[in-house]
Amino acid sequence: MTTIGLVRHGITDWNIQGIAQGSADVPLNETGRQQATSLAERLVSEEKWDVIISSDLARAKETAEIIGNTLGLPVHHFEPRLRERSGGKIEGTTEEERLEKWGTDWRTLDLAMENLEDAAERGLACVQDVLEHFNDQRVLLVSHGALIGLTLQKLMPETFQKTSMDNTSITLLTHTETQWRCSLFNCTTHLVKSESY
Repeated sequence: MTTIGLVRHGITDWNIQGIAQGSADVPLNETGRQQATSLAERLVSEEKWDVIISSDLARAKETAEIIGNTLGLPVHHFEPRLRERSGGKIEGTTEEERLEKWGTDWRTLDLAMENLEDAAERGLACVQDVLEHFNDQRVLLVSHGALIGLTLQKLMPETFQKTSMDNTSITLLTHTETQWRCSLFNCTTHLVKSESY
């Protein structure tokens, strides 16, 4: 049985400000680092992990490195296929700015955003590579909200019609023979303690 833990990166200033990030290389803020530390402490107290693979964008890399330092596990590699769906021209803008610039129908315009299907396919390809190279291991994939959601919808369409991933949430998937199972979805119980100060 192979276990994959899908982790969304910690929060950034752009998350808080409602600015579209996409493939822009935005760092974690201090709260994001605290969130990653809380998740790392949770993971080290639970079952052992064998491998960490991360998106190569700064916010995911730093989240993965914080987790890896606590688990005593170096990040195996930084994977471009785990990057967030590219936002094209909307990157760096708020909803208000998009409405002002392109009008209420901006979602229907060609703003050079990455095709949803293409993003889902690269997420799925990465998961399939993990199955091939890390069979029967426990692998953490640190990525981004939309990319994780699209990958889940592609992998288990009956289970995931819609997805919304919180910062530093963990979703657990297990794979046996040809069967996928999700035992935990978008879980952030580790943040309850860290946000109570």
